[in-house]
Amino acid sequence: MSDVKFNEFVDIVKRLRKECPWDKEQSNDSIKAATLEEAYEVVHAIDDNDFDELKKELGDLLLHVVFHTIIAEESGHFTIDEVINSISEKMIRRHPHIFSDVEVNNSNDVKKNWETIKLAEGRSSVLDGLPSAMPALLRAHRMQEKASKVGFDWNNKKDVWDKVVEEINELQEIEDTVLQDKIEEEFGDILFALTNYSRFLNINPENALRKACNKFEKRFRFIEQKLDDKGSHITKSNLEEMETYWNESKREI
Repeated sequence: MSDVKFNEFVDIVKRLRKECPWDKEQSNDSIKAATLEEAYEVVHAIDDNDFDELKKELGDLLLHVVFHTIIAEESGHFTIDEVINSISEKMIRRHPHIFSDVEVNNSNDVKKNWETIKLAEGRSSVLDGLPSAMPALLRAHRMQEKASKVGFDWNNKKDVWDKVVEEINELQEIEDTVLQDKIEEEFGDILFALTNYSRFLNINPENALRKACNKFEKRFRFIEQKLDDKGSHITKSNLEEMETYWNESKREI
């Protein structure tokens, strides 16, 4: 039944591509930003633990996978069957501890094997496959994870934190200069070092920062609502009043 439903869905998208004026105009390039947006909406639904919304957002993401494939198929690049075959073959190839006779002791062994297999597939670096367009914090985290899998890592958490402090001190030494490029570089080094430290705390820094942003947004909106309730507005307030409501929001949010 699932195969039938999937094929029906593909046929629906193909019909839209042929008959809908908007769909006919699209290209892989024109919809790439929307594809990224749909992926973020999936993450948002997961963060909210909203499975009804997650079901819908995964459907939207599936639409983009199929739509991109149909567009590529029209130009003779590949078909949906080739997409499915490619990922199936890759999963089998990269899990020899499941589909072959390789033995592993833990998930770290699995990760190391994964990187070794990717290099054997023709990649020139362990860091290959990380798009430069990724959010920088997430890219830094993935870079450090990949380097760690092949043994390029700190020995203990204290040394990692000492590196964070070192980078902060280096920024403080130059922050009053006019060397803006150097200041930016040192600030980036702090973020990179903090991202590395997050791994030793078993924290995903992208998730942590997203939660911090969400918390700030809720608390700031709380301030705006309190001001609105008293007939005022955020642009007419002052820092002292806003801080009062901010502290109140911390007790409630």
